[in-house]
Amino acid sequence: MKILLTASEAVPFSKTGGLADVTSALAHAMSANGHDVLLVLPDYPSLRSDDGWKGYTLTPLTETVRVPIGKRDVTAKLLEVRRENSNVRIILVSCPLYFDRPGLYGVDNLDFGDNCERFSFFSHAVLSVCQQLDFHADIVHANDWQTGLVPALLDVKFRSVPQLASAASILTIHNLAFQGVFPEHALMLTGLGSQYFTMQHMEYYGQINLLKTGVTFARKITTVSPTYAEEIQTAEFGCGLEAVLSSRKDDLVGITNGIDPDEWNPATDPLLPSHFNVENWSQSSGKPAVKQHLQSEFGLPERPDVPLFGIVSRLTEQKGIDLLLEIGEEFFSRDVQLVLLGTGNQEFESQLEELGRKYPEKCAIKIGFSEPKAHLIEAGADAFLMPSQFEPCGLNQMYSQRYGTVPIVRLVGGLADTVVDADSKAVNEGVATGFGFRNHTSQNLLDTIDRACSAYRTPTLWKQLVETGMRKDFSWATKADDYLTVYEQART
Repeated sequence: MKILLTASEAVPFSKTGGLADVTSALAHAMSANGHDVLLVLPDYPSLRSDDGWKGYTLTPLTETVRVPIGKRDVTAKLLEVRRENSNVRIILVSCPLYFDRPGLYGVDNLDFGDNCERFSFFSHAVLSVCQQLDFHADIVHANDWQTGLVPALLDVKFRSVPQLASAASILTIHNLAFQGVFPEHALMLTGLGSQYFTMQHMEYYGQINLLKTGVTFARKITTVSPTYAEEIQTAEFGCGLEAVLSSRKDDLVGITNGIDPDEWNPATDPLLPSHFNVENWSQSSGKPAVKQHLQSEFGLPERPDVPLFGIVSRLTEQKGIDLLLEIGEEFFSRDVQLVLLGTGNQEFESQLEELGRKYPEKCAIKIGFSEPKAHLIEAGADAFLMPSQFEPCGLNQMYSQRYGTVPIVRLVGGLADTVVDADSKAVNEGVATGFGFRNHTSQNLLDTIDRACSAYRTPTLWKQLVETGMRKDFSWATKADDYLTVYEQART
């Protein structure tokens, strides 16, 4: 099958969140299964880091694409990227006017004012790339609002193009909270006529909504976990699109994301000071040694007996940071430690740093992001906190289980699908992997932490939780098969 896959970001070229990891992983998983994959991305030259490019080569192509935007045409160059030991063909759409900026979508928590224009341009360019490179697509797979126009443009403007005449469109929703909503006058930038400014297509409370556009035009819609697929059809989680999504429920499928088992492997991870697996994790040279290194790295007392909680997160209400701050005093009245790595809401950052100053023996806060520190926390912590208000899928709870770090989560979205709460039934059946709560309150979070602390001090139970989690398979191999099923359904 020939698959055109497109998104606004993918590792190692650009990343603001899990979308980047999923885009790259899915492309390579489908290719490994024998499919012909063309991955088209924006080129962000100022953000192109040399660090992640080992094994990749970049070649400028002679082909260009010319896109009508409003009353003018904008031309982009194309760059081809190849990765060692991969057959995925990656094309970067190079247009400095739109993409040579210090951020993907904005700076200092402010969106760029021309984001509708930028990603309308990119959506046109994606389909033009197919035409220019003579790629006869069976599937056109778009992701999130930034490429929400792609299914619409495919049906309205590109069906006469031979390379796209029989292509079926798929849209994946990674986070419904971000929808690409713009004033009505931006409609002229999209290339779609006013006849599509209706409740059945693009219109959303007097504005245009690019994610809704993709939902209404795509042949099939996927989202990143089965539970989230159900949740987004309700008022609590639907972000105003619950009625539209419910009307497409027969075409809406939840597929839980996978992780790269080679990159996230405690037995071989080059970012760890020592290695371990499910057979030897508890030996002094295994996970305990990584924990000691983590405590030292973050300036905490090197205590093997204390439960060490880890967080790697955006510091937002969505991630439940407000709940953590509400229980701060009570949490640190217990014999615990916490290491946190993240950036986000400045008020949250300040309050967390104040906790670090107040409890220097128990709390270490690092504002920012570091891939080595993220891996160290996942491997060295005893438990990982994810008290999310909502979580379409989440990846950290899967990384944590892979590294023998017991997740503590709110049972929503992908967290509910990937973490088995250690209630008595699950423990007796030997399937429990973590701790979960349902009502989004600080007291429920604290009660769940207390359950985890009690389990930590019951070595046989903790060992069972750790090893059950480490043996779970979160790889992309089965996920690729699930997407292939959706692709085949979309073509019938």
